[in-house]
Amino acid sequence: MNKKLLNILKFAFFLGLGVFLVWYSIRNVENFDEFKKSLTTARYWMIIPVFLIMTTSHLLRALRWKLLMEPMGYKPSLPNTFFAVMIGYLANSAIPRLGEVLKCTILAKYEDIPAEKNIGTIVAERAFDVLCLLLLFLFALIFEYDVVIAAYQKMQTTNAVQKTAESNIGYYIKMILLVFTLVLIAWIIIKKKWKVFITKIKNVFIGIGEGIMSALRLKHKYLFIIYSIAIWFLYLLGTWLGLYATIGTHLGFGAALSGLAFASLGMVLTPGGIGSYAILLAMILKIYGVNGDIAFANGTLQWFAQFIIVLVVGFICVILLPIYNRKKMDNSIL
Repeated sequence: MNKKLLNILKFAFFLGLGVFLVWYSIRNVENFDEFKKSLTTARYWMIIPVFLIMTTSHLLRALRWKLLMEPMGYKPSLPNTFFAVMIGYLANSAIPRLGEVLKCTILAKYEDIPAEKNIGTIVAERAFDVLCLLLLFLFALIFEYDVVIAAYQKMQTTNAVQKTAESNIGYYIKMILLVFTLVLIAWIIIKKKWKVFITKIKNVFIGIGEGIMSALRLKHKYLFIIYSIAIWFLYLLGTWLGLYATIGTHLGFGAALSGLAFASLGMVLTPGGIGSYAILLAMILKIYGVNGDIAFANGTLQWFAQFIIVLVVGFICVILLPIYNRKKMDNSIL
């Protein structure tokens, strides 16, 4: 089984899960007229400040990523780093984790930074993001304890049939991966490519290790922390503003804090958070007393706004990437 087919299967699984969640949520809308009304009366103009906020957060991500590359002796241009970040987000909307590989490939091509080293910096960056998410949950637990506990208990009662179906699909994917691994090992034995294979694997792990270690050798540690705090604060601000997009969801920062914490998990579950983001955010809003149909409408709008931002900015970056580097090359020749 080749890598392309495996990516198609992964895409089909995660996209299918997202579509199922969207269908399941709409199917359980009790008052469709209320849901429709929330969407038709929404303040769509609020996507403008949210667009600026979220785009700024992505720019800060590019600046933070640059800091991780400095200890390895690389200083990529900010435009190329930002293009890579946004194109990565765009790819992740289709196939989970494809964007991480694409980001490294872009900088390898246009900034001559070995992809395996950049994978290490992404691993370090993701580890720090997990820490930030845990801190977000901690703050939510401190300031919105009852809501977090209620949400956790609600998640524990998730439909058992759905879990079983997902676990069965997961089993088949694992079996496919096992077969692929066995075929690869057989090919290596038959072709006697051990030395070449081991050398490549060794170089990859060395590169990843160097990238991870770069996080420990940061020249601007405080700036890295400031960027991280700013990124997550902008996420929080964008979520809070999003609550004012629909009538009946005008809640405070506490609701935005809890909503962001749980909705962020949705971005991991399905490509770009399709289906899962809206469900988890709606779950939190319902605990605050918001009508279920209105809560789901707000969650859907908030997810859609983020998706549109990634789609628009991502496609612009796809167009600008070769143009910028062509001009950059022409200037270097002159």
